[in-house]
Amino acid sequence: MQLSNYHSHCTFCDGRSTPEDFVKFAISHGFRAYGFSSHSPLPFETFWNMSKDDMPEYLMEIDRLKKKYSDQLEIYTALEIDYLDQTYNASIPYFQELPLDYRIGSIHFLPISEHLCEENMVCIDGSFSDYKDSVDKYFEGDIRKLVARYYDSTMEMIEAGGIDIVGHMDKIYMNGHKCEGFSFDADWYQEPFRAVLDLIAEKGLMVEINTKNLQKKQQLFPRKEYLGELLKRGIPVMVNSDSHYPDLVNDGREEAFNLLKEAGFKTTRELIKGNWQDVAI
Repeated sequence: MQLSNYHSHCTFCDGRSTPEDFVKFAISHGFRAYGFSSHSPLPFETFWNMSKDDMPEYLMEIDRLKKKYSDQLEIYTALEIDYLDQTYNASIPYFQELPLDYRIGSIHFLPISEHLCEENMVCIDGSFSDYKDSVDKYFEGDIRKLVARYYDSTMEMIEAGGIDIVGHMDKIYMNGHKCEGFSFDADWYQEPFRAVLDLIAEKGLMVEINTKNLQKKQQLFPRKEYLGELLKRGIPVMVNSDSHYPDLVNDGREEAFNLLKEAGFKTTRELIKGNWQDVAI
């Protein structure tokens, strides 16, 4: 079982502790590698995302930690970059010119207007009540339409490029499965989901096995039932906790590795001295 984590949040975004606190936890628990992936700046300010003004300090602080703890831990600088539309995503020059070790592409917001501001966003994360209100207001109360839009946006994100890892790729089900009419087995869910997997494989991207909700809600992203579909397509994976608290960095890791082994995985993808390599589980 690899002791690494490439998806985490600190006080530069909505994480609840400083970057150094996460580093100290990782070292004390025998981690080999640790990557910071704060929520990227957006064209508007939110509680969750970094401010663009803080980017120089973020890069400087992670670089300081890299040097300070170089003999104890491999530390990497990254961002979790939101795909909004073709004008704002990981492929634009701003994100490509930043000195990052890797980039995670995720979808938290679905724009309902070309004007990119917070009030024109449907948030697929957060509370179920807000999620359900968005289904009713913008998708005619039909969860199938929101799911279709989410996977369309995911396909667009992958086609746009500029990312190395697809973050919590099916998080739409976190709240979606509570909605009337939702079905994992229906063609309207399975077909776009599998199309996303096919495109990920075609583009040679990695998928994280995101354990953030695994112990609290028994939710894995992607679902454990789909791990075999990733293996069948040869999609490389790593286990990430998406942690916002230092003491949760290791949550769900052992269970996730056991699930990967049960699905037939023999390796996970690891960043070793700056290079992605497949390492035996």
